[in-house]
Amino acid sequence: MSRVNPTPAERKFDEGRLMQVLVAPIVSEKATLVAEKSNAVTFKVLQNATKPEIKAAVELLFKVEVKGVSVVNTKGKTKRFGKTIGRRDNVRKAYVLLKPGQELNLSGEAA
Repeated sequence: MSRVNPTPAERKFDEGRLMQVLVAPIVSEKATLVAEKSNAVTFKVLQNATKPEIKAAVELLFKVEVKGVSVVNTKGKTKRFGKTIGRRDNVRKAYVLLKPGQELNLSGEAA
């Protein structure tokens, strides 16, 4: 008999969806500073991704243990180029805190 609200451990996600949740790693000065200071990795994620989905995706793709996930929604800026007005996309960023001792290598080098 299944419960109405399963715990995150019991909840199963579609693997195909998890492969799409993480759009790209964010490599910036701020992201690097956060990574060094609090062992957190920053990702650009889908606009409708949830925290449990992001956690499951990182654990699946990188085989690391995640302590927590913080999410920030950034509104896209309006930019002008001459007469034409354009708008940057809205971005959803996820700061993924890794458990102590865990490491995530995004540079692509084999350790």
